[in-house]
Amino acid sequence: MDPLLLARSQFALNITFHILFPTITIALGWVVLFMLWRWRRTGDAPWLAAYRFWTKVFALSFALGVVSGVTMSFQFGTNWPGFMARAGNIAGPLLGYEVLTAFFLEAGFLGVMLFGRERVSPRLHFIATATVAFGTTLSAFWILSLNSWMQTPAGHEIRDGVMHAVDWWAVIFNPSFPYRLAHKLLASGLTVAFLLAGVSAWQMLKGVARAETPRVMRLGLTLGAVLIPLQILAGDLHGLNTLKHQPAKIAAMEGVWTTERGAPLLLFALPDEQARENRLAIGIPRLASLILTHDADGEIRGLDEFAGAHPPVKPLFFGFRVMVGVGVLMLAFAWGGVWLYRRSGWTTLPRAWLWGLAGMSFSGWIATVAGWYVTEIGRQPFIVYGLLRTQEVAAHNPGSMIAASLAGYATVYLALLVAYIAAIKRMAEKVDPPPSADPITPVARPAPVISRTFA
Repeated sequence: MDPLLLARSQFALNITFHILFPTITIALGWVVLFMLWRWRRTGDAPWLAAYRFWTKVFALSFALGVVSGVTMSFQFGTNWPGFMARAGNIAGPLLGYEVLTAFFLEAGFLGVMLFGRERVSPRLHFIATATVAFGTTLSAFWILSLNSWMQTPAGHEIRDGVMHAVDWWAVIFNPSFPYRLAHKLLASGLTVAFLLAGVSAWQMLKGVARAETPRVMRLGLTLGAVLIPLQILAGDLHGLNTLKHQPAKIAAMEGVWTTERGAPLLLFALPDEQARENRLAIGIPRLASLILTHDADGEIRGLDEFAGAHPPVKPLFFGFRVMVGVGVLMLAFAWGGVWLYRRSGWTTLPRAWLWGLAGMSFSGWIATVAGWYVTEIGRQPFIVYGLLRTQEVAAHNPGSMIAASLAGYATVYLALLVAYIAAIKRMAEKVDPPPSADPITPVARPAPVISRTFA
């Protein structure tokens, strides 16, 4: 088998597994902070119960994200040593900033957040929780800055084939970074929104709903209803930016083989890369041009202008439609759920709707992975767009060795993913005792009784 394809597949597997968990922790950190704030403000015990449950989910997600992130970072040396040799002067500092400014905040205050509620003052515990939430967002800032620079490199110069930063401001805030960061943060918010709603729906269906379940359901659906229009706007702006800086990616996403004006929006097609045409195409005339250029007769450059330097079409074409399709479902379930609530209340949602929400629990993962594939595969054949090709930086490892490690990664990750979902399901179905209402003084426990037999 082709070692380059195997190495790319292995990195894709690692990053696919890893991205699932930061996608949850980035927004969930702020959600649990909100729950803690609501409890401190109202003294309402259900908010404390919600905080305790979702903090456990956060901790579990954080742990898997750290483990998979460490594994992924090793591959820069094992499979892609040329990348750090050629672009390490830029990639290395950005990754270092992420560790120094973000990961230390998360890891340093996570213990206080998880175990300090009855051991430190309420104010310090709240500050620790806020610091963890801020750390997760700051981590996303640095990682997406590096990824965006690889998509739209700026602020550098090349000397003897090695890239050096000449303007760190331009490197960090490269042309696609603001749009990519906003798109990712909103994606994380939507992922968490439907996880909140889906777990709450499951509890209602299984008859283990708690006092906090309707509140969490309302929070999830409200958050989804607010964020999905913002995500549509962010996606539109991101598309305009991509059309400007990466037109080959847009051409592959839309299946545009030759440059044309008034391009149709293809709802379905089977791209044929050999014949360079779309089979069984069903589309809406001129809509792609209208969406992408805001002009019904706008020009979209075709793949014929990028011969030998454009990404594969099928992964982008179908990946983009999966992402958009899941987004449409999110819009329907979020707005439909809010409408049903206003009509009949959270505790009387139809069972069919609850089953639908339960099935949407991890829909954010599907949309995120599909969108991530569009972004990363759309950069090919470059690892740094327009400057450095992927094949130039790959290690010369035997294909059999890469295949063996790929199979090992896949087996372990599948087991961990199943265990993660099973753990959340078990926690959701478990009936916990009501939490202590006192944030400072632990619940008093009677002194242990020592049997006379052992006295």
